[in-house]
Amino acid sequence: MTIKGVIFDSDGTLVDSERMAAGLLRQLLAERDIHLPHEEVLRRFRGVQFAIFVGELCEEHAHLDAEPFMRDFRSRSLELFAAGLEAMPGALDFVRELKLPKCVASNGPRTKIETCLKTAGLWDAFDGNIVSAYEVNAWKPSPELIVAAAQLLKLAPDECLLVDDSIPGVQAGLAAGARVAGYGDTDFAQFDGQPGFHHVPDYQALKALLASL
Repeated sequence: MTIKGVIFDSDGTLVDSERMAAGLLRQLLAERDIHLPHEEVLRRFRGVQFAIFVGELCEEHAHLDAEPFMRDFRSRSLELFAAGLEAMPGALDFVRELKLPKCVASNGPRTKIETCLKTAGLWDAFDGNIVSAYEVNAWKPSPELIVAAAQLLKLAPDECLLVDDSIPGVQAGLAAGARVAGYGDTDFAQFDGQPGFHHVPDYQALKALLASL
């Protein structure tokens, strides 16, 4: 095995938070007379720096006030996640059985990451090994977040496998030189055939991939 460590995204990869967050965003936008389909909100929000996502909305809807909207989402989303967030199917068993060093690298702030992992029962498995984009001032698709995560594991990026469900996450991992597992039902067709990229629809496929690397 050439892989010596695994870097996990959090939202939509370890914890089933993205659809909950998209639902809340849709509700908050509707309260401000902005009506978007749930799937559109999810597609535009997934894996993107939150400030960029909100900035694009503000350009399209001049009456949207970014700062109060972002504060409202941060506060209400933490309450929502703390009340009943679950791990992605298969994530708990996979993480607990994984013998390799591991960490979480997320575009979210540390408070959100910790809340999500604790509520989903994953916190202890990572022993506090977390890198937040807000702490390194680099958000996916920048490779710097993944490089920082590899450094936390005391490994080179090319010794790591990144597991991420978003396009920006995959871009960040490949740019950093890591092997990348594109997780879930995202359309990763643009990466087909690229060296170092693998699509894994679920944790069973991820387990098989890791055994083959």
